[in-house]
Amino acid sequence: MDHATLSALRDHHPAWRLLASPHAPLVASFLHRVFVAPNVRVMSEADLVEALEDELFALREQLGAEAYPKAASEYLNDWAAPDKGWLRKFYKPGTDEAQFDLTPATEKAIAWLTQLTERPFVATESRLLTLFALLEQISAGTEADPAKRLEDLQRKRDQLDAEIARVLAGDVPLLDDTAVKDRFLQFQQLARELLADFREVEHNFRQLDRKVREKIALWEGSKGALLDEIMGERDAIADSDQGRSFRAFWDFLMSSRRQEELSERLGQVLALPAVVALKPDPRIRRVHHDWLEAGEHTQRTVAQLSQQLRRFLDDRAFLENRRILELLRGIESKALALREAPPTGTVMHIDAMGADIQLPLERPLFVPSVKPRLVELALVAGDNDIDTARLFDQIVVDKARLRSTIQHALRQKAQVTLRELLDAEPLQQGLAELMAYLELAHAGEASSALDGVRALVDEAVAEPIRWQTRSTAGEEVMREARLPRIIFTR
Repeated sequence: MDHATLSALRDHHPAWRLLASPHAPLVASFLHRVFVAPNVRVMSEADLVEALEDELFALREQLGAEAYPKAASEYLNDWAAPDKGWLRKFYKPGTDEAQFDLTPATEKAIAWLTQLTERPFVATESRLLTLFALLEQISAGTEADPAKRLEDLQRKRDQLDAEIARVLAGDVPLLDDTAVKDRFLQFQQLARELLADFREVEHNFRQLDRKVREKIALWEGSKGALLDEIMGERDAIADSDQGRSFRAFWDFLMSSRRQEELSERLGQVLALPAVVALKPDPRIRRVHHDWLEAGEHTQRTVAQLSQQLRRFLDDRAFLENRRILELLRGIESKALALREAPPTGTVMHIDAMGADIQLPLERPLFVPSVKPRLVELALVAGDNDIDTARLFDQIVVDKARLRSTIQHALRQKAQVTLRELLDAEPLQQGLAELMAYLELAHAGEASSALDGVRALVDEAVAEPIRWQTRSTAGEEVMREARLPRIIFTR
């Protein structure tokens, strides 16, 4: 709490900037109503813009049209800017619509503002009892002497036996209304603070993921050392005090017996006349469900961050392995080329290190480009008649017909070669039609472009393809092409 630290917090901390902002009443009231009060973790941009437009319309009716002149979307983008940091704007995987969530700093500022109002009743006894219970748990949980632990347990058993005897005798001590209000208000405050803690836990995990990504992008060592350091940091977070506390809380709350017990006890407490007189928040009845929802959202965020980190590492490993395979294949091809005729003598020279000196006077002077001289000639149109019919007599191959022919043949058997296909359906347009078949085979080899049909090329077997055509003199001519065997299969 020194002057320099507080000055830096005032300039850089989002919570302090929110409290000092001239729009703090709008920001705090709107975000509390939309996010904190209903325990909403994530809201889409369209829904949040619509809610803010309604809020701005009501405020302009009260304060005038000049109160908040900008549009709702501009305010949201301004609140999510890095210099503000009151909202977190992000995109879910597979969607192109922006999502918004509160930042932990904003929730802290809103929680502090809610405590400024005067409280008609301040719980003190319940806090003192909570402190004594915590000290008792710490003392009992850290006592290593078995005799003292046994003495403490026997003392508690004697107290329970005495209380059981009083109840059996008809002496049932009950809490008065003041004690009930005291303890319920303490429970309500702790329940809200627990909900606010989840955003900070999620924020810490997200900051860890960002640091790991930066470390991967700037890493220059081996991949094994990188993975060891990353997994070490993940284990350090999981084994930290915060990680262990969150895991213990989650295991405790995931018990179905605990959930039923919480629901039953909340129903009994909320039905008490002293609690009804306090007019508690209706959401307190299902606060344990809100805990589950917030904890599940945090767990999903951690799982999503782990999946994105794994995909990021897989992409880098794929690119590195691909480059290594390319280098190895290049070495193999060059070695195979030299296997039959190994070179004699010196295979390669490596130049010695030396300075490449270029003197300024060794550079050639500027030489202007040759400017062409145009001769003035008059162009005279010729009188020869040229037959332009050949320009329009072009061959167009119907690839849809060829694709249908392939699919029709594959209905009768699982695979068919190009030669068998042409024996049943001879070429009608000669070499152009054959080239179209080859283009379809290339597309089928690269991907599923033939609607479930693939093409394989067997380089070891050559097949002749024959077709009838006409020469320029109009005579029937037999043409032949030798191609690798092309097999179309389902």
